[in-house]
Amino acid sequence: MDLTTLNLKPLNLLIFPDWNQPEESLYLELEEMMRNLIAHPDRDFLTILIDASETLERSELDADLIISAIVLNLFMEEDLDTSCEPEIILLENLSQSQWLDILPQIQYRIKLKAENHQAIADSGTEKIPVLELKQLSEITIDSQALAALRQFGSQLYRQGRYEAASNYYQRFLASQTGDIELYSNLSECLRNLNRIEEAIAILEQGIRHYPTAGQLHFEIIKICQQNGRIQQAISSAERATQILPDEYVFKLFKHLTLPIVYDTSDEIEFYKERYVGELETLIQETSLNNPQEKINALRGFGSFTNFYLAYQAHNVVESQSKYANLVHQIMAANYPQWVQPRSMPPLLENGKIRVGYISSFLHSYSGTLWLTGWLRYANTKQFEIYCYYTGNDPDLVTEQFREYSTEFRHIPHNLEAVCQQIIDDKLHILVFPEIGMDAPTIQIAALHLAPIQCTAWGHPVTSGLPTIDYFISSELMEPENARSHYSETLVKLPNIGVSYPKPLVGELNNSRLDFDLREDAIIYFCCQAPFKYLPQYDCILAEIARRVPQAQFIFPRGELLRKRLKRAFAAVNLDSEDYCLFRAIATRQEYIAMNFLADVFLDTFTWSGGNTSLEAIACNLPIVTCPGEFMRGLHADSFLKMLGVTDTIAQNEAAYIEIAVKLGKDSQWRRDIAERMSQRQDNLFDDRVCVTALEAFYQEVVRERLKQLTVDS
Repeated sequence: MDLTTLNLKPLNLLIFPDWNQPEESLYLELEEMMRNLIAHPDRDFLTILIDASETLERSELDADLIISAIVLNLFMEEDLDTSCEPEIILLENLSQSQWLDILPQIQYRIKLKAENHQAIADSGTEKIPVLELKQLSEITIDSQALAALRQFGSQLYRQGRYEAASNYYQRFLASQTGDIELYSNLSECLRNLNRIEEAIAILEQGIRHYPTAGQLHFEIIKICQQNGRIQQAISSAERATQILPDEYVFKLFKHLTLPIVYDTSDEIEFYKERYVGELETLIQETSLNNPQEKINALRGFGSFTNFYLAYQAHNVVESQSKYANLVHQIMAANYPQWVQPRSMPPLLENGKIRVGYISSFLHSYSGTLWLTGWLRYANTKQFEIYCYYTGNDPDLVTEQFREYSTEFRHIPHNLEAVCQQIIDDKLHILVFPEIGMDAPTIQIAALHLAPIQCTAWGHPVTSGLPTIDYFISSELMEPENARSHYSETLVKLPNIGVSYPKPLVGELNNSRLDFDLREDAIIYFCCQAPFKYLPQYDCILAEIARRVPQAQFIFPRGELLRKRLKRAFAAVNLDSEDYCLFRAIATRQEYIAMNFLADVFLDTFTWSGGNTSLEAIACNLPIVTCPGEFMRGLHADSFLKMLGVTDTIAQNEAAYIEIAVKLGKDSQWRRDIAERMSQRQDNLFDDRVCVTALEAFYQEVVRERLKQLTVDS
């Protein structure tokens, strides 16, 4: 028997039945023991180990069948839930060394009327406390078992078994106060189980015990924000600033926290104005007069981003620049040696330009997946490629970045080390594929680590940073007045600006029944993150449903939108629950299957789908889109134009509805669109024209800078 596989628990009990006694007596005694076990208040944390050695000598006996029959009979008699079934382990002929391994984990031996005394002697269990069967109900979890509860809970938490872990943690807390880590872990378990009220309550409980635990304050603010409780998030941040006035991150949350989803258009305007005013207040309140203040501000911005600002759908260049300048000032105060502009180093003897790419997301992630094409098709005769991976979730895409790099530096979560490495590598150009999604990346971008620094549309919003020279974008994605949207100099590469690898989507191996979808439904796939859906456009979905009665809208991430959609559908006398399905999609395989099973992909207004649109195209799923005011609202529009299938691009909201309804009702038109998408995918994916233009830009800016150095000298 492999003892490492035994499912031992904090409270483990042992019995040695006499299997040679009459079967009726054996059955009755084991039944009484099982009855007590099932009724025990801590049965979920208890295991009964049964020595079954003698049954091997009596072939007519099957201990497993006997125990199973007893348990089944009890459950039928008592009409019990099967979740109450006790943990039972049969031990068969353990060696002496195996007994020595297992005995320290057993708290009690339960004495039976008829026992196998020889097995008891051979096992060496004399030192284990013995209890009468009638005392079983009185067994409680002692201090040693409590420690085991804590340990078991943490082990289950690390395995992602959140339901079981929460049970262990909560049983521990029923007996004594936990530590900060326990409250944090338990809250995360409850959050993953979508028990948000309980997750918040357990953090509040932890804060009562540990009022100065910044981690607990931080987590309660984030949970409230992520679950649409914006006022509670802000008030929690205000409380944290009072208790921990030196923790700058809570000042950031207090002043700059934004909703993830908005209830009304008026609410968007309110928080837009609030952000502008509170940012000014924060700037005035920020002091960098002594070393501790500098460090506090540095740490604060290391855990905060204003990621949700641009989802309000207005030109953020002014407020973004003010925010970014504050970050720059704080970084300059802490790293004065790294903020001065850098001279262009001479070219290598081989004439190659050194270009670096830095991101926390050099793995399978929407903000950087497109970057692999720039690297794959790089002209290695003219460029050396340096990649700096500052995150720590490597996967197969990470290996692609490694393969395409001249030098691949994996320096996770160490800002100073990665900055020093970049400086030591003497780059000519440093490119940030995205700025805005990862807090430490924003801090690094606020420094001068290379003579020329660029960002791109992994996060399609201006950085606002004085240290970033160029924003590398796309000709097809930028409106006429695009330059007014950026603090950087705008560079527009041909087509969509990136060489996006064609997604590997395979073939459909699922049916609609696998996803609880109606066979006769017209499936509209609404797969964007909830913050891309603004309230003023909810009525569009309701109108589509009114005109396409078989419509079914699938929201893999839209639970926060449920309340708003209910209101919008009610306005046209419909119940949103009859049309909207909020179903989480666990794996990429399931996500791709949904693209194949759906009839229409509904793009979001103001902030279009990027990777999601490209994957839909790879699955030949018709996309309805309406170009927005900013580049971030023109992704799908540009993809369809480059593809050469523009029938489903709407110029306004009314046209969007018309196209979506026609696609729903006209199956022949849907098939025609899908067929043309299938035939023209080579127009879109793995485009090398933009890579040639990118490298021409790199060569031009380096040449100009080197020429300027010559003139100055």
